[in-house]
Amino acid sequence: MKALILAAGLGERMRPLTNTTPKPLLHVGGKPLIAWHLEKLAAMGVREVVVNTSWLADRFPQVLGDGARWGLRLRWSHDGPVPLETGGGIWHAREWLAEGGDADAAFLVVNGDIWTDHDFARLPRDFAGDAHLVLVDNPPHNPAGDFALAADGRVASRGKDCLTFAGIGLYRLRLFDDWRGIVGAAPGAEAEPPRFKLAPLLRAAMARGRVTGERHDGRWTDVGTPQRLAELDASLR
Repeated sequence: MKALILAAGLGERMRPLTNTTPKPLLHVGGKPLIAWHLEKLAAMGVREVVVNTSWLADRFPQVLGDGARWGLRLRWSHDGPVPLETGGGIWHAREWLAEGGDADAAFLVVNGDIWTDHDFARLPRDFAGDAHLVLVDNPPHNPAGDFALAADGRVASRGKDCLTFAGIGLYRLRLFDDWRGIVGAAPGAEAEPPRFKLAPLLRAAMARGRVTGERHDGRWTDVGTPQRLAELDASLR
């Protein structure tokens, strides 16, 4: 299985910390935030990881090298000066994500600005449908949640007691088959490379019953503010 770490964000809410350092390279617990993901990916047997970049893109290879220290091969998918959003970032990296060109092969995508104790090795290597999402209990900054998880493991865009998407998901490229029809005239969709969000594609797949999920009841942090970064760092130390 291949993996993509989404690391192209501008980190605007983290300024001035991100004036010279991309958010995924900020340190927590004595190492860059993204390094926690790389360790988990290596432990589950992933050998090739794509990192999409934009803001301060040159800092990533300077800090991470080629990935050999984790037993990984790192590739860089540069979005350009403007991040391509979650959907566009995955689409831009698609040629590296399909195993041997197999559009049905699953790949793992992780947001570069989260921290979790979730064991990626427990994720299913095969699953029904086009996507499998990790969901967590709603944090204070997202009290309404994102998606509903049914008892049979299906995920819906609406429902009672919605949970928050953790920024960890397994996908197949066929999720993107009709992405232009789904996102329509969204700003950036007609650019080259295109810029669009992943959520509309997921909601369309949910309507077809093509998304499954799981609830992670362990630790998870969306490192979206300097305060959350400091709190996470203190807890890990």
